[in-house]
This record gives sequence, C-alpha cells and structure tokens, in this order.
Amino acid sequence: METISEDQEEEYSWREVILPSLIPVVPYEPGLERETGERRRGRDILVAIDHGPNSKHAFDWALIHFCRLADTIHLVHAVSSVKNVIVYDSSQALMEKLAVEALQVAMVRTVARIVEGEAGKVICKEAERLKPAAVVMGTRGRSLIQSVLQGSVSEYCFHNCKSAPVIIVPGKEAGDESLI
Repeated sequence: METISEDQEEEYSWREVILPSLIPVVPYEPGLERETGERRRGRDILVAIDHGPNSKHAFDWALIHFCRLADTIHLVHAVSSVKNVIVYDSSQALMEKLAVEALQVAMVRTVARIVEGEAGKVICKEAERLKPAAVVMGTRGRSLIQSVLQGSVSEYCFHNCKSAPVIIVPGKEAGDESLI
C-alpha cells in the first residue's frame, strides 16, 4: 500500500490489484502523451466498479459499446479501508474476474486499483490522475427523491469530474425511467 499526500490535503491510500499473469498489465506513465495521426496508443477508460449488478452492467456496456482494441480499462473500486484484508480480497477477486472478461470480450488491457475513501471523491481524483477518455459508471437504482435526499455517487461525479466526460449507464431495470 502506498500513501500519498497531495498539497497537504487529505491522505490518499490505494493498492494496486495484482491481476493474473495471462492478463497484460500496462504500467501508468504520466509523461506519455497521446499520439496523433495514424498510430494510436489507445485510450484510457476509467470504469468505477463495486459489487452491485448496476456496476457490472456499466462495465459490460463499456466493453461492448465503448472500448476499442488498443484501449486500457482502469478499474477503480472505492472502499472504506484498503488495510482490511476481507475487503481487499473480495475486491481483488471481483477485479480479477472483470479483467479476464475484458480480455476475452473486448481484448483490452486492464489495470485495477482499490482506493480508500468516499466513492465520488475517489473516482474524481482517479480521473484527474489518469486523464481518461471517459469515466463510465452505473447508477445505484435509487429513485429521484432518494438520490436527492441521500446523495448519489454518479451525480457527484457528473458535477465534479472536470478532467473527463462521465458516462452514466442506467441499470437494466431503469428502462424509460432514467433521467440521465
């Protein structure tokens, strides 16, 4: 685990997920700029995940409708504590499963990171760090009134993520009721 202190703000704790060896992992290189013209490096796509079905639906949507061959998916899971072994192990198992699926379905590379903190803030901070082509996330399936009263991670990211467009994929059951 690595702890980073940025501008004396808050601690930023995270752990990289070690993916199975059959999945190619691309190290993050902050100095590498996107290429233009005929050659393409591919895009970075941040997908916010959790253990819910709407998160999986958003991940599937990203693979089918958004990802291209040279892209890299960055899976981000916000947790209450990266030091909790049970939380880390269950998150790692989920990310390994999704990474294998990403390789099989869309032949894209995957990088996975478990980050400690509030989900909305974590996702926006990771988007700022990565500068992805897009942030893809699901909804929790709450009604409009519940979202207003309790807050919504997708709504927070939609309004506060300044470094990339946010794609909010409605849950399967949302149908025509989705407002976003």
